[in-house]
Amino acid sequence: AGASDPGAEGAVVGRPDARWGVAARGALVEAGAPEFHFPLSDKAALWADDAARLYATAVAAQWDPDEAIDWAAPFELPDEVEDAVVQVMTYLVENENAALLVPARFLGQMHPHFREVLQCLAITIADEARHVEVFTRRIGLKGRGPALSTAGAQASLKTLFDEPEFSVASFLLSVLGEGTFVNLLNFLNTYAPDPVTRQICRLASRDEARHVAFGMSHLAWQMEQDADLKHRLNAAVERRYDELASTDGLNEEVFDSLILLAAGAFTPEAIAEGYERVQRLKQEMAEGRRARLVKLGFASDQAQALSERHTRNFM
Repeated sequence: AGASDPGAEGAVVGRPDARWGVAARGALVEAGAPEFHFPLSDKAALWADDAARLYATAVAAQWDPDEAIDWAAPFELPDEVEDAVVQVMTYLVENENAALLVPARFLGQMHPHFREVLQCLAITIADEARHVEVFTRRIGLKGRGPALSTAGAQASLKTLFDEPEFSVASFLLSVLGEGTFVNLLNFLNTYAPDPVTRQICRLASRDEARHVAFGMSHLAWQMEQDADLKHRLNAAVERRYDELASTDGLNEEVFDSLILLAAGAFTPEAIAEGYERVQRLKQEMAEGRRARLVKLGFASDQAQALSERHTRNFM
């Protein structure tokens, strides 16, 4: 069944036999083995040359929330500021739930012959589960419960969950959404008002950067195999934009909370500066999306247009 070492000639075949099933790649599969149905069995549709390296990097970078974060660090925030942190954490949890469920939905459909890709998705899911844990723990750190989840935010994330094609879902989630979230987490690492929130966001941003790298590696591979993919990616962005046109996008509570956290104080001057910092964040997000799209081969003007049509909910 191919060869264990992915670098060996003929190791990873274009379409593995259904009777190879769950056997180790490179194993001698006995005649009469049952057929397994894996909807994702085409190398051209799911491979990434960088998958093995990214998996090894992810394994080495795993962190324990109890050890890596000083949950007992002393701090007290004004009620309004703590409320703002809780609102942002609530927003992060629902986005990370989506970022966990989307790869999980595809993982069980993949032929295990492509084990490096399965391993990348599995550890991505583990990362997202850990992010949900730490964001939830920060919500309750001072005795509060989760804040508001809006219909518009849920509608935006549902479009990711409903996308049927693995590569298109990876593009929308990892290249556009999680890439944008790296900017957001770095912003929170800079402006969050307490050490626990800063630690959480710094660690989560490192994980998310790996998820973006896998999405970029996979899309770069498939674009070489599938001349029509760029058209489908463009159509998916337009379709999602049209579907979400009537929604509110980023909810006002999250937007106002980000301004307050970036302001650091309640004076009119500080709030004005917080607003400008959030506007710069949005510009950095748009520029990052455009740069990733250009790297994937989109023309600069097309990349700019697609970046501008990305959901206002960030993910």
